[in-house]
Formats: sequence, structure tokens, C-alpha cells
Amino acid sequence: NLHLPQTEEAKAEALILMGTKANLVTPRNGEPLIAAIQDFITGGYLLTHKDTFFDRARASQIAASMLAGCDSAVRITLPRPAVVKPVSLWTGKQVFSLILRPNPRDPVRLNLRTRGKQYTGHGEDLCTSDSFVVIENSELLAGSLDKSTLGSGSKASVFYLLLRDWGQEAAACGMSRLARMTPAFLSNRGFSVGIGDVTPGRGLLRAKQQLLSEGYSKCRDFIAQLHSGRLQQQPGCSAEQTLEAVILKELSVIRDHAGTACLRELHKTNSPLTMALCGSKGSFINISQMIACVGQQAISGSRIPNGFEDRSLPHFDKHSKIPAAKGFVANSFYSGLSPTEFFFHTMGGREGLVDTAVKTAETGYMQRRLVKSLEDLCAQYDLTVRSSTGDVVQFVYGGDNLDPAAMEARDSPLDFQRVLSHVKCNYPCPTESALSSSQLLLSGRAALESSELMECHGGDFLQDLRLFLELYSARIHKTRQKYGINDSGTTTPRILYQLDRVTPTQLERFLQTCRDKYLRSRMEPGSAVGAVCAQSIG
Repeated sequence: NLHLPQTEEAKAEALILMGTKANLVTPRNGEPLIAAIQDFITGGYLLTHKDTFFDRARASQIAASMLAGCDSAVRITLPRPAVVKPVSLWTGKQVFSLILRPNPRDPVRLNLRTRGKQYTGHGEDLCTSDSFVVIENSELLAGSLDKSTLGSGSKASVFYLLLRDWGQEAAACGMSRLARMTPAFLSNRGFSVGIGDVTPGRGLLRAKQQLLSEGYSKCRDFIAQLHSGRLQQQPGCSAEQTLEAVILKELSVIRDHAGTACLRELHKTNSPLTMALCGSKGSFINISQMIACVGQQAISGSRIPNGFEDRSLPHFDKHSKIPAAKGFVANSFYSGLSPTEFFFHTMGGREGLVDTAVKTAETGYMQRRLVKSLEDLCAQYDLTVRSSTGDVVQFVYGGDNLDPAAMEARDSPLDFQRVLSHVKCNYPCPTESALSSSQLLLSGRAALESSELMECHGGDFLQDLRLFLELYSARIHKTRQKYGINDSGTTTPRILYQLDRVTPTQLERFLQTCRDKYLRSRMEPGSAVGAVCAQSIG
């Protein structure tokens, strides 16, 4: 359908309210909705890998791919090469950093420390899988970027933070640069999936055969125990139900172990594995189904039921309970499915399709009823939420009058630690001396009681801010005690005062930024909060 707005008001609404840039986050919880997908995530992951290097010509060519559209006149300055001898080489991380800051005259837009998908749990930026992302002064210093830092649904996403700190234009510009750079890199590097990527080795085939033999043997034992009456029943289950439960558990173990053996054998350059690791497409289960074993097919959470003649298909004996007769697919997609396995696999797939069709109709009707009942609820200038007849539904929207779309952290309007890091990088204040822990507390408390911050009317917000300053003050005190740094500024070497350093100007800027962001995150009077709420369910 093509809609052509006729009046100036309609044109303004279409352009400003419905524009793509104005809807980068969902009003449901503020998570990014528009971000990198598929090839762009894969390209970003491979580009920022720790063993990706380029010579000057290649680095310049990839960087120049950004020069189009609104960026056609941007001046790009290549940083110093990371490797100088025997030949000058730039890392993929350096080239990616040009998306955030093409030249030193651009402002510092991003500071971020976050865990990636494969973070091992300790070591932070020394993580062995290079999955702890550190971006400082708009420069990627450590970590490979994956779905958690480039994709949608994460508040630690690069583009989400650009949107929060610099607005929709900066976020859209960053996305378009990534969308031009990564395909240029991928198309020259090459990234494809061939039959060689899913061919199992001899060791894997032997391991799979042994797993199947052991699993089938255990299943035969369980069936024999049922027939002889020796099978111990589980609480609340009949003998038949107990048999189904134990066999299903045993067959799940076969698939999981086959999958683990399969992943152990794959090289790190394997294309399906790369896609699963960075989160662009597929999962480890998909890989193990292609290479090792498709596994048990389920209908309504249990094995394939018997048909009208006491068996699932005419190919099996009546009352047969062996894995093959009840929907276990021992083959992989590489080796090919037998006719019965193929039929069982289509049964499992059909259930998913029917579920989707039925759920769409049911949730659609449910959402329509919700919208109709809540569509007149609106946020008012006195902070209440009222219906069209003036009845009060809430005295303060959500209890705090904050817009969910403006929440920076998962459950609070601001991520104080990140805001402070960002302020410290943007305002280094090299000539000022660092505040001691007691000075930080005194200055912070005085500022929190000032009229500027008191106008926030956010008791919980001010309380959280006070708590953060107290924790940071304790951190400074601990650091200074650990390294024997005095508060009078006479400790040598002077570089020690850079540890957890906060200057008076930085503290002032930090509190000012927190205040501005909090005031911006309040719900606007006139917002149709009822309709948004109804459409956010499901």
C-alpha cells in the first residue's frame, strides 16, 4: 500500500514521527530494534578478529568504501600501523575504529567496556577468546564485535550508545558506514559455505557410531525391563510414561554428545561455526544436525505417537518402542535421511508451522482487544495517566514517570559508570589535580543538594546517584591505600594519581550530564501510553 500524505501536518507526521531514524528503539523497553544483521555481523566479527591484518593499500581500500552518501566528503586519516617491521600492517580493529572516528578532529563519540558472546568469565580484556570488548576514545582496543555489540536487542550495542549520547543521526550514520565497510571486506576476503564445511571426519563417524550403539543398547534394556515388569516407575507416571521419559532423555544425550564431538573437530575457520559463534545465523545444534545427527523428532513435547494400527508407520512392528520407530533420526543432513526418518522429520516441521499460524491469529485478536480497551489512556501535564473521561488510572506513569524507551541501563535511566568514563575521556582536564575520596564525597553531596539537581524530583534517581558517588569514593580510597598514595599530591611517581582519577570539572560535567539525561528520559505529556502498552505485549 502506498500512502501519500496531503496536508502539511500529515507530511510532518510521516517524516518526523514515522521516520526510520526516529524509531531505532522499541518503546516497550528501550532496546535497539534496528541494528546490524547477518552478513554485517559476520563481516564485523571477521574484520575485528585478532588475527586480521591489512597492508596500507588494502586498509585504505576498505576505509574508502565508507565514502558515499552523507559521508562522501568525510576526511579519513589512517592511524599509525600496529606492525611496523618487516612491513607496515594495520589491524582490523584499527580499520573498524574509522567507522566511529574517521579522523582525529572528530569528537570522541564512544567509550564502552562489555562482555561478548564467548567471554570466558575472567581476565576481562585478557580473555583468551578475545571476547571482552573495550572501546576507548572511539578506538576499538580489545575484543571481537559480535551480535551482542553490533546487533539488536542489546543495550551494550555500539549503535545504541551512539543513539543515546549523540542522537539518531550519529547512530544511523554509524550503521550506514558499517553496512558499506563490511560487505566490501567480505566480498574481497570471501565467505561461503560448501559441502566441505559439513563433511564429518573419520574420528567423528567412529565416535557417533559408538554413541549410537551404546544409546540403542540402553534403550533395549529399558524396553526389556518394561516387558518383564522390572522398570522402576517415576513419581506420578505409569510404566509406559516412565519408559518414554527415560528413552527420550537417553536419546537427547546422544544428540548432545554427538554435537560436542562434532564441534571439537571443526577448525576455527569453518564458516557455519563462525556464523554460530558471532550470532549472525544458526546455532551449534544446527551445525551438529548437518554434520553428526539430526536427533529425536518431537510432537507436543513427546516422541512420535502411534497411528491407528498401534504403530507410527507400516514399516515397523506393532507396539514397537525402539528409537527408529518413534522418530529418532540417526542420520545427519550430510549423510541423508532414510524414507521413514524423512517422514518423521516432516511431522516435526509441520507442527512448528501450524503453531505459528494458530498463534498469529490468537495473539493478533488478543492484541486488538487490548488496544481497544486501553487506547484512550494518555499521560497528562499533571503527571497522571487518565482515560478520555478524566478517570485517573495512575497518579504517576509507571510509578516514576520515566519513558521505557529512554532507559539506558536494563532497569535504570542511566549507566553511571559508563557516563563517568565517557566524561573523563571527553574532558581530560590535564592541568587539574585529582579529587581525594573525601573531596569527591563532599563536592558530590553539595552538588546533589543544589537547586539544579533537586528539580529532577526523582528521589530514587538521586539516591542511586548518591550511592554511586559513595562507591566510587570508596574505590579511590582503596586504590590510594593499596599503592600508598597520599592526598596532598606529593607521592612519586606522579603517574599514580591517574589511577581512578576524577577532577572537579569532570565531576561537575558528570552530574550535569546525569541531570540532562534524566530530564530527557521523563515521559512526555500527551503520550498515548495505553496503546503503546497494549502493543508491547506479545
